[in-house]
Amino acid sequence: MARGKLARFAANAERKNVIEPGKPILEEIKGHWHQRYFENENDITLELACGRGEYTIGLSRMFPEKNFIGIDLKGDRIWKGSGIALEEGLDNVGFLRVHILELEKYFVPQEVADIWITFPDPRPRDRDEKRRITHSRYLDIYKGILKHDGNIFFKTDNTGLFEYTLEVLKERKDIKDLVYTFDLYHSELKEECYDIRTRYEKKFSEEGHDIKYLRFKFIH
Repeated sequence: MARGKLARFAANAERKNVIEPGKPILEEIKGHWHQRYFENENDITLELACGRGEYTIGLSRMFPEKNFIGIDLKGDRIWKGSGIALEEGLDNVGFLRVHILELEKYFVPQEVADIWITFPDPRPRDRDEKRRITHSRYLDIYKGILKHDGNIFFKTDNTGLFEYTLEVLKERKDIKDLVYTFDLYHSELKEECYDIRTRYEKKFSEEGHDIKYLRFKFIH
């Protein structure tokens, strides 16, 4: 393992805004995010597969009255966002290093107000369908922790993944208020994304890819 990664993992181990295996708070946080971590009752928004946490950080700057948690399994990615949050004194930000399939271990029903999914791995091979984080088994998990009027926001450059996600949503019987666009930058929905652009979004849009976006709620 590269020395750089080892140094980042060591830094994460010392950072209070990184909650990960090996830290006692990980086993105690479920149902207690407001009391044990944020020390307020403000709404909690998740960014799934957050990478460097660009949406988590961007939203936290814009909405100091809300709480934000970036979730990713890669500690060396989380290190970047957690460092920025510390440098800027963003106390409404946290990072959780766990697998998305385990979310129900760390959140109780209706503990989360909204969820952002931005530029996840499209998993294009048919055999990897169940690993796509808009597969129904993932959606069932999100539904289990979201407030009953909570939104899920999804952005991607990948047409295949976007069309797959729309198909999954339209096949389900528990989806409402679904809106979407295949060209976000030329859509009235653009304002909903606050012009926060991840490095992947910048890269793909500069290469000429249209950015796709959708939003929906669950029927409970």
